[in-house]
Amino acid sequence: MAHTLYLEEMIYMVIEEIMKLVNSEVFAVWFLMGAALVFFMQAGFAMVETGFTRAKNAGNIIMKNLMDFCIGTVVFLLLGFGLMMSENYVLGVIGVPNLDIFTDFGGFIQSNASSFVFNLVFCATAATIVSGAMAERTKFISYCIYSAMISLFVYPVEAGWIWNPQGWLVQLGFHDFAGSAAIHSVGGITALIGAIMVGPRLGKYVKEKNGKVSKVNAIPGHSITLGALGCFILWFGWYGFNGAAAWDGSSLASIFLTTTIAPAVATCVTMLFTWIKNGKPDVSMCINASLAGLVGITAGCDALDAVGALIVGIVSGILVVVVVEVLDLKLHIDDPVGAVGVHLANGVWGTIAVGLLANPEAPAGLEGLFYTGKAGLLGIQLLGIVSVLAWTAVLMGITFFVIKKTIGLRVSEEEEIKGLDSTEHGLPSAYADFVPAVESLNYGYEEAVAVTGEVPAAEAVPVKRVPSFEDGSHKFTKIEIICKESRFEALKSAMMNIGITGMTVSHVLGCGVQKGKPEYYRGVQVEANLLPKVQVDIVVSKIPVRRVIETAKRVLYTGHIGDGKIFVYDVENVVKVRTGEEGYAALQDVE
Repeated sequence: MAHTLYLEEMIYMVIEEIMKLVNSEVFAVWFLMGAALVFFMQAGFAMVETGFTRAKNAGNIIMKNLMDFCIGTVVFLLLGFGLMMSENYVLGVIGVPNLDIFTDFGGFIQSNASSFVFNLVFCATAATIVSGAMAERTKFISYCIYSAMISLFVYPVEAGWIWNPQGWLVQLGFHDFAGSAAIHSVGGITALIGAIMVGPRLGKYVKEKNGKVSKVNAIPGHSITLGALGCFILWFGWYGFNGAAAWDGSSLASIFLTTTIAPAVATCVTMLFTWIKNGKPDVSMCINASLAGLVGITAGCDALDAVGALIVGIVSGILVVVVVEVLDLKLHIDDPVGAVGVHLANGVWGTIAVGLLANPEAPAGLEGLFYTGKAGLLGIQLLGIVSVLAWTAVLMGITFFVIKKTIGLRVSEEEEIKGLDSTEHGLPSAYADFVPAVESLNYGYEEAVAVTGEVPAAEAVPVKRVPSFEDGSHKFTKIEIICKESRFEALKSAMMNIGITGMTVSHVLGCGVQKGKPEYYRGVQVEANLLPKVQVDIVVSKIPVRRVIETAKRVLYTGHIGDGKIFVYDVENVVKVRTGEEGYAALQDVE
């Protein structure tokens, strides 16, 4: 009997060890899958930034998001990882690099390979956050330098405080599960400092002679579709961002739950908030709100319950709108993508929320103020976030100052107007098959031109008169009709019904008495002085001009300003290229 019990115990022990091994291997695989998801977030950041800015800088933005990961890999490999995760950690503040990855590669793979990859992709995320706030006017070489500084020294040191078991914040009990403080607040405060030091984009703020800003211009992004795609990619990647460090199934399920609730609630709140405030829901702000909710829940995704995630989402949805608009309308700090509102404001909020909303029954088992009445964790969270922000602000402030005083942070005015794709990378356009959009932004001074030269106006913009053709048998008349896009099909059908078989159609921009329709972009009124129209050009001879005009008026008229205009011109001659026919014969179709 005793022998049987002993055998059963041995079997249970073997099974337990096998399960531990299996769980360990499963965790290792999920850990690396999570790292891959976080890497894929680089594409999300690139798409959001590209969509929220102008097409003439799209290639530059893609290049920056590519290089901050590649440069970050090099410097994190050489020094950053050792400063962050070295076992020889001095006074809980900084690690001493041992370069085991070069001297003992086999041993490094056994003990640190997974940790290196995971922390590397987190490091790259902190660096790429800055890009959006300084987009469209920063030198590429300057971007490379400050991006390297973040990955080399700034992020590794403060992240070591938070995630190295010997770090002083870890010893105090500071909780930042996936990086609201370590990653997003660091990227956000750097973005704020960078946006202030590089200055606003040309034409963003109109100043009076005394230097006071009299008007804030909205500069809409060129592709809200790209911005939305980036948001969905980031949300997808965030499940790896928050979930990869989960050790068991129940914790992972809880993390996925809170990581879903917070951004969804934040987006709904922002939609309602902007709808009430501006009369219409703001698409780009809702995209920012999804990311704000994700940032807000990152620190406490394992420590908060569903109610806590709900509260985080509500605050994030309001906070991101308020911060973006205060920066733009009140402080006149130009942040094209809302990086400060999303990452800094909500990184700080998410860190503090752990001290307020942590539920002892959640997987992390922390005691938040609202559940236990104990303020100890809240005090630690406040100390941690202040320390991280102070460290980053000092080092990155010095970095930006040195760059600005040496090689310069900002491109020239001519380069900014022409676009960084061509001036920084020799790329004519990131969208080579599409005609660039017409830009109507007033840059605030008459000398602001993309290129300069010495060619006289008569040669740069020549005016040539087409020779006259004598043909007195028929009169040719050109009728130019400018109408609303929505009325074109009706106009085309009406023209064909009266015998018009040829017309030239163009998309144009124009304004008249109506002077456009005011809308709002990210809380700033957009003066849509140029409205999209369709221009239809018709040349007639046999069909009476008055018939064409009256038909067009009948089809286009709705009784509102902006129905359209009709211009009538005399035409000297018509030449059909295919046959060489001229005059009346050139206008006749082959029977």
